[in-house]
Amino acid sequence: MDLIIKFSKSIPKTCEALAAFTSEKKKLPDAVGVLDKELKGFISEALKTVPSYSGKPRDMFSCVLPKNSLATHLVLQGALDAKEVTTLEIEKAGARFWKALLALKSSEIALVPDHKSPLSEAIIAAHLAHGVKLCSYSFEKYRPAAADAEKTPGKVTLTIVTPAATEAKKLYEALSAVESGVVLARNLVNEAPNVLYPESYAALIKAELEPLGVKVDVLDEKKMDKLGMGAILAVGMGSARPPRMVIMRWNGSGKKDEKPLGFVGKGVTFDTGGISLKPGAGMDAMKMDMGGSAAVVGLMKAVAVQKLKRDVVGIVGLAENMPSDRAYRPGDMVKSYQGKYIEVLNTDAEGRLVLVDCLSYLQEKFDPALIVDLATLTGAIMVALAYEYTGVFANDDKLWKALEAAGTATGEKVWRMPLDEAYRKDVESDIGAVRNLAKNDRLGGACTAAAFLEHFIDEKRIWAHMDIAGTAFLKTDHPLGPKGATGVGVRLLDALVKSYGA
Repeated sequence: MDLIIKFSKSIPKTCEALAAFTSEKKKLPDAVGVLDKELKGFISEALKTVPSYSGKPRDMFSCVLPKNSLATHLVLQGALDAKEVTTLEIEKAGARFWKALLALKSSEIALVPDHKSPLSEAIIAAHLAHGVKLCSYSFEKYRPAAADAEKTPGKVTLTIVTPAATEAKKLYEALSAVESGVVLARNLVNEAPNVLYPESYAALIKAELEPLGVKVDVLDEKKMDKLGMGAILAVGMGSARPPRMVIMRWNGSGKKDEKPLGFVGKGVTFDTGGISLKPGAGMDAMKMDMGGSAAVVGLMKAVAVQKLKRDVVGIVGLAENMPSDRAYRPGDMVKSYQGKYIEVLNTDAEGRLVLVDCLSYLQEKFDPALIVDLATLTGAIMVALAYEYTGVFANDDKLWKALEAAGTATGEKVWRMPLDEAYRKDVESDIGAVRNLAKNDRLGGACTAAAFLEHFIDEKRIWAHMDIAGTAFLKTDHPLGPKGATGVGVRLLDALVKSYGA
């Protein structure tokens, strides 16, 4: 479905469905009030017959209007309490409107955001549109066209009606750029693993980002072998599709001496667990084990489309973890790019191996002002935080507070987890530098995984690790989108790039 969003000072004459807020006392906004008078109180009377609609925040009401009305359907939502009105809550309200409007199968919709709040009319209109757009996402690449036609029209035009239409349109342009990054990330995570594998993924990144001005370099298995990137190469040994490392650079500041903000993403395009094979049930979901890389790629697109005046470097490690006669084994000793030997005890703890070569390369080549890595790294983080929060391990209070603020603003909730010397010792190897499975085995698994990564972070380097295993892919709908890939990380990191040190 193609959703087109417009902004106008008046309701289009062609609209089929009309949506608006009411006050808690069910008071109709001016535009709907005029329509109600024309209909001799039809809407007011209809509201009286639905006791479940009280006009309180988040209440929803819909009805069919009489023939020859301005529209055929009306959708109303209780306005948010002035104390609750944030851009995030407005976006959620937009998502609720969309879910109600989608069921009507209308191709021309007008939304009147007559909402009394401290936020300006332009901000409300722009963020309503943002919420609608994010919620409207669907992955339809492989669905029969006929099946989609039964659900929705092929093209829907949503007009946001506001006196501040010109300003709202300008504000929405920046939000739309972020949407493009979120949609890209969601598409990548939802894509089939026989279509998205290291080589094809790297080619897709180049095709998507280079036209936007992002410099993209791809290291193939030969280049990585020459550089001594034994960790990521070990993970990909069992696959017929060799690994890739992709380096994306956006030089927006125009300054030669500015340190870039650095981001790293785990891109295991499919994870069988390797020789330490996962159970078969649910293994199909392991196509999402590249969610961290998708977030970084989506961020780079959002940054480039907005032409942000910041220097940003993103690195993603792409590998397919497969069992075969060539696969790496429990008991192997693997030499990382940093020169440290890693004792492999479980080939299903592969994500940390992919990440450390990327982290080391980023630090050595670009000396970033900060590093944030994202990875669907452990099931243990889901035991602790379920699907609600991304676990964040940060070695710097300022960076943590910036991530927390960005999470609050975007609704991508984060929770700080501990880094501790005890966890660092737990992943030290008796025969090498580190081991990829802690001595305490499954206890504190998310913490020891972060501690493993910390062994490869330079002293005094500002760094945070985000474990998105529970938030990258959901089996139920979420506030700003349908089930499946969430694109988590793109909006949060976009907010971080704009705010950190600015």
